[in-house]
Amino acid sequence: MRIRRATEADQAVLRELWEEFEAEVPDPFGQEPWEDEWADTRRDLASGAVFLAEDDEGPAGVARAEAPRYGSMHVHLVHVRPRARRQGLAKALLAEVMREARDRGAARLSLHVLTGNEDARGAWRRLGFEEVSLFMATTLDALEARLTATAGATFGSIHVQTDDRDAVRGEVDKYRPRFALDGEARVDAQRGGWVTVYDDVLEQDPTLLQRFAKELSNATGSVVVCFTVEQEQAVGYSIYDRGRSVDDYLSLPEFHGPRPPGDVVAMAANPRVVQRLTGADPHAVRAVARTAAVASELPPALELVAQIAATMGIEGADRGFGG
Repeated sequence: MRIRRATEADQAVLRELWEEFEAEVPDPFGQEPWEDEWADTRRDLASGAVFLAEDDEGPAGVARAEAPRYGSMHVHLVHVRPRARRQGLAKALLAEVMREARDRGAARLSLHVLTGNEDARGAWRRLGFEEVSLFMATTLDALEARLTATAGATFGSIHVQTDDRDAVRGEVDKYRPRFALDGEARVDAQRGGWVTVYDDVLEQDPTLLQRFAKELSNATGSVVVCFTVEQEQAVGYSIYDRGRSVDDYLSLPEFHGPRPPGDVVAMAANPRVVQRLTGADPHAVRAVARTAAVASELPPALELVAQIAATMGIEGADRGFGG
């Protein structure tokens, strides 16, 4: 196996290797014409670094990087043919690029990798590459649908596990001024051992409503469930036991933006905790309180919040202060 610098005389081989790579890892934006790719390759042949690996059967791999800028050299392509893989060839090609970068005063290498290419992402991480930015894209049709969509209602409710409506009313009157000076709260008694609190101001801010629910749980020493519906898309609940947060759920974990995978998993319901605190059937909770990437993969928000609340024996979670 030997590695050498490529020249313009290698155009046919470079095209073969590039087309193999494109077929194996298709670009979601469509394949670039070879004429455009060749123009970029010629530039890197002249001012960057292009290396070919060869074995007894001929060309086996390629690496291409552009000229260093601001102390960094960007790698555009590393490809090894299947017959030559698992022999350290990709590392050898990368080592040549690294030496070239160092000789030319660069201190870093960078590259792009598709988020769906888990094998490649894992390989680059093992070599010390770290994610430093996130490239995002959408179709114009999808963007237009979001930009022109009318935002649905945001509302929520607090449910205190007690039959003592007057006691809850007293704590609401005592602690609500800490969270809102205007508006009002309505305290409704319900069957099944729950007292419901609706608030015309706090329900517009799920974070504030949850904080108020936690305060009421601490003040009453009770289990409190706070339901939220955001823009009639994302359904969530938070459960508190004597002021301590014990379970959180959000039907669309990335509704507010991308989250680390572990955080996405953490936003799923915990059926056993729900069972212990509300008496819900854990199988029913697991079946109903599902998560998804987009709202269209779940029942309509008003149906979903009512279904989840029903597993806990709670009514009225599908409406807010004005409902």
